[in-house]
Amino acid sequence: MFRSILDPKTASYNPLADLTPLGLAMRSPTILAVRGDAPYKTLGQMAEHGEKEPGERAHRDRGGGIGGRFLRVDAQFAHRRGPHHGAVHRRLAAVTALLGGHVEGVVLALGHDDRPPEERNAAGIVISSKYPDFPDIPTLPELGYSEQLFGVWVGFSRRQAAGRSRANLVPALERAIKSPAIGAKLKPLGMLMEYSPPEKLLAEIREEHARVRELARKAGLLN
Repeated sequence: MFRSILDPKTASYNPLADLTPLGLAMRSPTILAVRGDAPYKTLGQMAEHGEKEPGERAHRDRGGGIGGRFLRVDAQFAHRRGPHHGAVHRRLAAVTALLGGHVEGVVLALGHDDRPPEERNAAGIVISSKYPDFPDIPTLPELGYSEQLFGVWVGFSRRQAAGRSRANLVPALERAIKSPAIGAKLKPLGMLMEYSPPEKLLAEIREEHARVRELARKAGLLN
């Protein structure tokens, strides 16, 4: 979705025009993490620190993964709360840059590594959605923001032009997604099963598409 907005010439499809949602399957929260020894422990303290010491330590990956990391941090906060140091695209590079002191914060998908942040010498200060293993990490709404940090979700779709009826696909997917056995296998990977019907998933896609486009516009990423 990010690429279809930021660089549509390289995107192979339009998520709104070319795909028909079949249902949401699972979610994995993202966590805004800072070094364990950082001089700030909350998002408010981080914003104040950035205003006092803006520096030039942000590492912004402008490659194919720009949306997944750059927009989530820089565009979501910089235009409202002053300087904020972004994240790198690849998880290993992001953690390395964070622990090496090259960036102030990184946004990591929990599904990549569900260890507590402190085990990586990092501290989680914001999470995209509540997760039972990290109840003390707040979401943006809990901190008084109207937005929510982008999380990771997985859903099923089919091509608009597909001829086969979806009458059998949707109920079959719902049964599979709601299977306790599948949910038990995904939980250790930082993923929570969550079913939503096609209509609700389509509404979420449209809402997220609009949010990303607006953030990209405010960040000056759209021509």
